[in-house]
Amino acid sequence: MKHIFRYQIQHLMAAGILLAAMGLFIAANRDVMTGQLWGITSVTWFWLAVAVPVAHQLYVLLAWRLELYYNLFTARLGLKKAFRIYAAGFSILFTGRLISIIIVAWSDRNTLAVPALAAYLTAGALLPVVLYLFYSVKKYFSIERAFGIDHFDKSYNKAYEKRGIFRYTDNGMYVFGLMILYLPGLLLLSKAALAVALFNHIFIWAHYYCTELPDMKEIYGSPPEKSGSVSQQ
Repeated sequence: MKHIFRYQIQHLMAAGILLAAMGLFIAANRDVMTGQLWGITSVTWFWLAVAVPVAHQLYVLLAWRLELYYNLFTARLGLKKAFRIYAAGFSILFTGRLISIIIVAWSDRNTLAVPALAAYLTAGALLPVVLYLFYSVKKYFSIERAFGIDHFDKSYNKAYEKRGIFRYTDNGMYVFGLMILYLPGLLLLSKAALAVALFNHIFIWAHYYCTELPDMKEIYGSPPEKSGSVSQQ
């Protein structure tokens, strides 16, 4: 099992530090986090939204490494079925990141002490970047590659993508992909939603350094110039 949990002590430590920071945020903002949605308080929605990326990154860790080192899923289900089931779970959890933040933003709306116009202009500046990122993934990178097909298909070996947004950064998914999570907090002026988005954005880098980068070295034999996966999720 040492292969499965390699570098995960560091991943766990990062989670602990970030969760502690979220706890401090709650303690410092109880005066504004007084809203509710469907009878559930903003604080509860906040912690549920924080739990989603933790669950997502744990899911990806176990799926990737059990398959990479033990062929656990493809040996039983075949490549197409195994990857399709994994990708469905990945999609649900990744979408859950955004949905849970939208819920937090609505429950905690109008708590951000900045001019609404400034928040809307910031959201407007982020949106084209996010759209260009997802366009680049679909046109050049492929959704399968973003999900981590190279962990399942042992013959997969494509050159690192240098077109679209990937011309400008080695890690387009991690730098720009999660910017979409800031939009609900900006549009609904929610301080809590922006805090959860920031948690997601920082925590995804823990996934990159502790899970994806070591896996890429294992698969390709050398440190990659570019990261491919969205997960992190």
